[in-house]
Amino acid sequence: MQLVLDVGNTETVVGAVAGRDEVRGHWRISTQVPRTADEYTYLLRGMLRDSGFGDVPFRRAVLGSVVPAANDVLVPTLERLVEGGVLTVDATSDLPIRLEVDEPRSVGADRVVNTLAAREMYGRDTIAVDLGTATTYDCITADGVFVGGVIAPGVSAGLEWLGRRTAKLPRVEFLPPDTVIGTRTETCIRSGIFYGVIDGIDGMVERIRAEWGRPDALVVATGGYAPLVGPHTRTVETVEPFLTLYGLAIAGELLGA
Repeated sequence: MQLVLDVGNTETVVGAVAGRDEVRGHWRISTQVPRTADEYTYLLRGMLRDSGFGDVPFRRAVLGSVVPAANDVLVPTLERLVEGGVLTVDATSDLPIRLEVDEPRSVGADRVVNTLAAREMYGRDTIAVDLGTATTYDCITADGVFVGGVIAPGVSAGLEWLGRRTAKLPRVEFLPPDTVIGTRTETCIRSGIFYGVIDGIDGMVERIRAEWGRPDALVVATGGYAPLVGPHTRTVETVEPFLTLYGLAIAGELLGA
């Protein structure tokens, strides 16, 4: 089993993955809280122990991060927890994919491993919609070429903006409303935010398919909001919340072999 970490700007997703595609446990911790290596060690060790993974001999840890400063703390932390060593995955890693963009070294680790996972799991032209701090759209060919994509504001951006910029509008949860037309302030906001996200995804996917010339590209939604958002769209065909964790696990198998 491998311990994989997807370090995002807001949250870090930790997964215990058996093989390449079996997530046996997963946890979310804040990336924005500053921690020392000692604090991370205590947190992760306790989290694994309390979830029944305290005695699991992880073969290795695989780290994919879009927050470079976090690596300086997480690498020594993971070296304490995992006897098999730590692999860091980024755009320079020797993986069976290609990054055919203007600045390949600037491609985030999450998009790198999403490309790898899509290639291995689907084997067809894919648009991976990753619903995280930002909503990213990754265009990936059947043979594992990342040809670019889109970065848009994340699911929670509208909620946060309204909360900061308005004095009288209440904060609401990101949940599907019962009706599109709201009859009170809270339901109006909930509808606007939720269907704004849904229609934004469908509209962007249609634009990408048309410009890319891949009208049959598979659309996969991933990330924490994927199970909530995906079923309400017209264009998302597959919901796979753990696509990035699977990509990290596959990378670990390939690089650590």
